[in-house]
Amino acid sequence: MRVLPPVLLCAALWGSAFPGIKTVYRIWSEQGVDAGLSQYWWLAGMRFTLAGLMLLVISKRPWRDIKSSSKPLLMGFAVTQTFGQYLLFYYAISIASGALAGLLVSMGSFWWMLLAPLMGAAPWPRRSQWVAVVVGAVGVTLAAAAPGADAGRPWVGTIMLAAATMLGAIGIIQFGKLRPTIGARAATGFSLFVGGVGLLAMGWKAFPQAVELMSPWVIVLTVWLAFVSAFAFSLWNHLSTMHPMPLLAGYRFLIPMMAVTESMVFLGEKPGWGLVVGGLLVLGALVVGQRALGRRPV
Repeated sequence: MRVLPPVLLCAALWGSAFPGIKTVYRIWSEQGVDAGLSQYWWLAGMRFTLAGLMLLVISKRPWRDIKSSSKPLLMGFAVTQTFGQYLLFYYAISIASGALAGLLVSMGSFWWMLLAPLMGAAPWPRRSQWVAVVVGAVGVTLAAAAPGADAGRPWVGTIMLAAATMLGAIGIIQFGKLRPTIGARAATGFSLFVGGVGLLAMGWKAFPQAVELMSPWVIVLTVWLAFVSAFAFSLWNHLSTMHPMPLLAGYRFLIPMMAVTESMVFLGEKPGWGLVVGGLLVLGALVVGQRALGRRPV
């Protein structure tokens, strides 16, 4: 019970980001805005720069922690967790449904199983966990093959989301190496702010459209998305200082559950059979992986 409530809160907040971003894209379309990569990255940059500032303001002695931490590790954390991950994610969610994108964030747990032994000295997956990885891969394939209506370009979106979640998993592993010298809020604030500035730079062509892009509803949604990032990322990174990362990785199955549910409720998306069956396989694989981790001494 010390783990589930805060993880469920993170999942609910992150889940709301999928329909939130898709709603912004829909508003732009209804306004006749010809949105492309520059506009997507500009929106992401606004969101994460604001979120980073929120966290740095409420952090205790953030500059002292930043100065005492490894600059290459800090920059690597910002590049993977924020800049690289969302450079790919904001394009992927523009060409895939919110429900499909929400389900595919579960790939972060599978990436963690594979990358943590290579980068973080974690034990290699057991046989049951390898089975879970294979079943999860089959589920992702089915979901991409028949995701349902309004799916856009599911295969391209799947590839982009796979790469994005891999970068996110690398970011969490890098944060583990930063924990002795910097708090979760300061590290997350630095990552979000630096990554957000980088995303703004990538979307520089959209700056002349700022007034057109930021209608009142888009401003409201952007502030909400910034709060989601600031609160959920800082809480998740804080949890990683209190509990073993394999334990948290196993609970990530709650994130796709909330993301798919909220996308269906708020966007009215109707998933196809592939997304339903594939989603059940992915979630089942994550639960099996979690149970295997629970039996392993930490």
